[in-house]
Amino acid sequence: MIANVLAIAGSDPSGGAGIQADLKAFSARGAYGMAALTALTAQNTQGVSAVHLVPADFVARQVEAVFADVRVDAVKIGMTATAEIAGAVAGALAAHRRVPIVLDPVMVAKGGAALLDPAAVEALRRHLLPLATVLTPNLPEAAALLGAPVAAGRDEMAAQALRLRDLGAGAVLLKGGHLDGGDSPDVLATADGLLWLEGRRLATRNTHGTGCTLSSALAAELAKGRALPGAVNAAKAYVAEAIAHAQRLDVGSGHGPVHHFHALWR
Repeated sequence: MIANVLAIAGSDPSGGAGIQADLKAFSARGAYGMAALTALTAQNTQGVSAVHLVPADFVARQVEAVFADVRVDAVKIGMTATAEIAGAVAGALAAHRRVPIVLDPVMVAKGGAALLDPAAVEALRRHLLPLATVLTPNLPEAAALLGAPVAAGRDEMAAQALRLRDLGAGAVLLKGGHLDGGDSPDVLATADGLLWLEGRRLATRNTHGTGCTLSSALAAELAKGRALPGAVNAAKAYVAEAIAHAQRLDVGSGHGPVHHFHALWR
C-alpha cells in the first residue's frame, strides 16, 4: 500500500523549498503527497521578497478536509509564519495523535529573510513541539527555540538536543550544518539517548530547500512504517545524494535547489 503524507507549509514558486520541495521529496521516496498551504512567498534562489499569509482558519480547513477523506500516514509541518497559524495547525492535528508528525521549525530562508515572527516561536514551542514525533531544527533554530546561544560544538549540540526533547518532542534531530569545518554531523536524541550521525560537508551552493527536503523525506519514511533511527538514516542518505547530483540542474543564480529526482532522471 502506498503511504499518504500531508505537508503543511509555505509555497516556493522557484520550486526548491517549501511545499514544492515537500511534494518532490514525498514522490521520490515512494509516497503520495498532499499539501495544505500556510503562506505564499515571492522568492527565488536569491531570496524572499514578499510573503502573503493564508488566514489561519483556512489553513485549518485545508488540514481538516484532507483528514476527513484521506488516510494520512504522516504529516510534515514546515513554515507556520504566525502564532495564529501555528495554533490553528495544532488544533487541527489534535485529534490525530497517532499519526507521525515531523516538525521542521522553519524560521529563516537561505537568503536571510525571516519566515517566522517572534510570537510564533513561542506558539510553535508551546503548541506544535509537543505534537512532534521528530523535531528537525538546525543550530540557529534550536537556539531560538531554547532562547540560548547557537551551539558551536558537539557538546553544546548534544545538550541542546536533549533540552529540546525535554520540551515534549518524541525525538529531536539536531542538524549540524552550521558548524565550522569539513564535517557536518547531526545528533538524534530519543528516549534511548543520543546517536551521532556523521556526514561530510559538500562544497556546493546548491543547498536551497535542504531542510524542507530532509524533513519531508523523513516523514515519508515514517509513513512507510520505518522506525527511528533507520528512517533518519534513509532520509539523510537521500538528501546527500540529492545535493551531490544538484549540479545536473541549471536553476537560478543564487542558492540552487537539490536534485530531488536524481535516482529517476537520466
